Amino acid sequence: MKQDFADVVALRRDIHAHPELAFAEERTAEAIITFLADCGIDVHRGIGGTGVVGVLRAGSGPRAIGLRADMDALPITESNHFLHASRHDGRMHACGHDGHVAMLLAAARTLARAGQFDGTVYFIFQPGEESGHGAQAMIEDGLFERFPMEAVYAAHNWPGLPVGVFAVSPGPAMAACNEITIEIRGKGGHAALPDQVADPVLAASAIVQALQSIVSRNLPPAESAAVSITKLAAGDSLHVTPETATIAGTVRTYSPAVTDAIEKHIVRIATGVAEGYGCTASIDFERNCAATINHSGPAEIVATALTSYFGSENVKPMSPAMTAEDFAYMLERNPGCYFWIGNGEGDERAEGHGLGPCTLHNPSYDFDDRLIPIGAAAWTAIVQRALPPLGL
Repeated sequence: MKQDFADVVALRRDIHAHPELAFAEERTAEAIITFLADCGIDVHRGIGGTGVVGVLRAGSGPRAIGLRADMDALPITESNHFLHASRHDGRMHACGHDGHVAMLLAAARTLARAGQFDGTVYFIFQPGEESGHGAQAMIEDGLFERFPMEAVYAAHNWPGLPVGVFAVSPGPAMAACNEITIEIRGKGGHAALPDQVADPVLAASAIVQALQSIVSRNLPPAESAAVSITKLAAGDSLHVTPETATIAGTVRTYSPAVTDAIEKHIVRIATGVAEGYGCTASIDFERNCAATINHSGPAEIVATALTSYFGSENVKPMSPAMTAEDFAYMLERNPGCYFWIGNGEGDERAEGHGLGPCTLHNPSYDFDDRLIPIGAAAWTAIVQRALPPLGL
């Protein structure tokens, strides 16, 4: 590890040890503000709640781009036991946002020292990504009006992709996240007298099975989507058929048209199946987060910059994931690109590491600090490609 980044590694581990949930990132924001100010970067705070934007100008060019890192933690209890493990039960950086902050801070310092670009770079530190509303909060607070930019970029560490390897492509990067809740209402009664009830548990079970036919039988084969029922709740007693049952889950898509079609089929299936069992169904379909769709121009800038610096063998096409990312809302308002940086396989045998795989949202996850100089170099290469110095 490069000695130049030892303090950034220490800062990353300090943030990891003191995780803060969505829109409560006060300590994290203060650490970011102090670091940026020490680099001589102009700092704007309190954007969209706890959001921070650093402004760095070089040369005389009018062009500007934004680089975004998320900074919130998850409501997970960490199972690691190394020295920088979370000191707060029920809060953990299990998605690497501490590392995203560190990589962008390292890049900010590199660019502040070296320059070698012409224009303005906005370093955007976003709250509340895990809640799905932090990007919207910053946008509604005037992010793009106060800091106009021609493109905005974001990166996410990706376990399983080797350290030093990147993935980027135009088009879909992550899916839209939509949430469904279906309440089935029947007629309760004694469990020993099934002929006198309309069983909402039986109807709910049939609805869960029937919903799995939507992707395989109601969508064109070329479309990608996932309908996952993750909750079924009913009753309080073993001897009572309840009045109601509730099922809930998530729908992931890359296209608003597919989302609309799936909602239509969910309503049709849930109401029809419930009626067949003598029950009724009410459906709530909430569009929680849009799909993350990369723009072709910015995606080409990222791919070209990373290829030039790291070599073509280390820049791979991105296979879209069904996970969601609220950077989608920034891409709806502004051209931009979202890419992955490999976080490796993890080593569950490492000292202090908890049990289980080192995957995202896992209690034994930890960000690989080897990515900090790699991420700083990647961000620097992208800035210099997007805002080339005069004469190049």
